[in-house]
Amino acid sequence: MPSSNWIYRRLGFGIAVSLCILAFTACEYEVPITSSPTRKVQERLLGNWISQDGKEHMRVRRLDDNIYIVYYDGDLFRAYHSDVANTPFVSVQDINSNDRKYAYVVWKLSDDSKHLRLPSVNRDVIPKEKKNSTAVAKFLEENANNPDLLGEEIQFNKET
Repeated sequence: MPSSNWIYRRLGFGIAVSLCILAFTACEYEVPITSSPTRKVQERLLGNWISQDGKEHMRVRRLDDNIYIVYYDGDLFRAYHSDVANTPFVSVQDINSNDRKYAYVVWKLSDDSKHLRLPSVNRDVIPKEKKNSTAVAKFLEENANNPDLLGEEIQFNKET
């Protein structure tokens, strides 16, 4: 029979994995929204962020002029802007996993650059047959006003 410490460690690990999955919608897509970045790295997104409940930490750094590296509670992600239909989408690739799938989120930064909201694209809205970036971007453009397009949201505050 496993010790109670082992059970708590496993439970804690499970909760941490669940939070990452919720925040980045399980990285289910095979392709990014756009095949290349649609804008340069935004300086105001760089820095250290903490979730409103204080439990999750995210560090956003510049890899080059167009690509971010995101360290999110122990996992590494590559991200870039994939603007479609005047919406600031971001293609987020899980670089820790072997399959390196993508998640799609929208970034919403407050005017004072201190608060960041990241609603994820609802994975049930995009049909699985959308297997290339052109088809995904076209679908998002056609469904930009669909109230079901965006799902769960995580909110962060910038650390000072």
